[in-house]
Amino acid sequence: MKKIVISTGGGDAPGLNAVIYAVVHSCYRRGWEVYGSRSGYKGLLNLDELKRLSLEDVEEIYATGGTILGSTNKGNPFSMPVENLAGEIKIIDISDKIMNNFKRMGFDCHIAIGGDGSLEIAHRFSLKGMQVIGVPKTIDNDLEATDRTFGFDTAVSTATEALDKLHSTAKSHDRVMVVEVMGRDSGWIALYSGISGGADVILIPEIPFDMDAVCKKITDNELHGKDYAIVVVAEGASVKGGTVINKGEGELGRTELVLGGVGEWVAAEIRKRINKDTRSLVLGHLQRGGSPTTFDRLLALRFGAAAVRLVENGIFGHMVALSASSMVPVPLINAIKSRKKVDLTSDKVLTARDIGICLGDCF
Repeated sequence: MKKIVISTGGGDAPGLNAVIYAVVHSCYRRGWEVYGSRSGYKGLLNLDELKRLSLEDVEEIYATGGTILGSTNKGNPFSMPVENLAGEIKIIDISDKIMNNFKRMGFDCHIAIGGDGSLEIAHRFSLKGMQVIGVPKTIDNDLEATDRTFGFDTAVSTATEALDKLHSTAKSHDRVMVVEVMGRDSGWIALYSGISGGADVILIPEIPFDMDAVCKKITDNELHGKDYAIVVVAEGASVKGGTVINKGEGELGRTELVLGGVGEWVAAEIRKRINKDTRSLVLGHLQRGGSPTTFDRLLALRFGAAAVRLVENGIFGHMVALSASSMVPVPLINAIKSRKKVDLTSDKVLTARDIGICLGDCF
């Protein structure tokens, strides 16, 4: 009998519970035990936060958003911020304690569900001797080693539904509506939702945009009797010759900048340049919530079941990936080495241009 521990790390995404459901059911069919580590690695740091998962614990959770185990994006065991008695913050490495608890509990494998940050941590534990299997999770769809990540389809559906609703209010008031969506430094959510939601302009990180081109598209609309416009902006988009707009430093123990604010900046520029009534909207964490779509639900279930098959076959240090409609193992080091960008020669980009959507570089 094997003992498996599951963790969910990083930002939440629709489909996390479906992966947990598939892992638990697949393990029980094999007579294995499954434990859940709460809030990322918290359960492996403090054994009181470990929970043995039964079939009853996961009943029907495949249809719900979030994660029953909880998640965190500030719990890197290799770089943990700790406050001492003097009130000073020090960064310490607690990975050895987690490794000791993993061995003490007799776990045969850790199934780590997460994005590039969580999978990088899993890879580092793999190098320390932990038997790890990764499952790709991110609404941004920016993991290079897999064709698709679960959570992306739901996020796109949420954004598209929002755009559909904004058309009526934009048209009623002859307004320009600027909608900022997530995606970090990849434009997948903006591109997919913008095309599907009838946007006039889509601004993605892969194409630094020119505000003259954006404003020309909006004024051209008016020449053809359309007095409103929908502009979709990825949070990592940047103006040509400029830098990415951000909100400042991240939370304690995280060095990256927090993206956000580019939608408001674009809206202000449109108002200033063409004196058009313009409003901005940030969808933000709304894109992470809700029940997973049928596509994401099925994909997450497939990922979870495939991860257990890798355990059964003794294939560790790998991530389960979707490749040409099949589930395949990919070395973790390959899964985290680069982020997937929008291919500017792809059919989707060509479709956007062919149907008249401005990508910030058209005149």
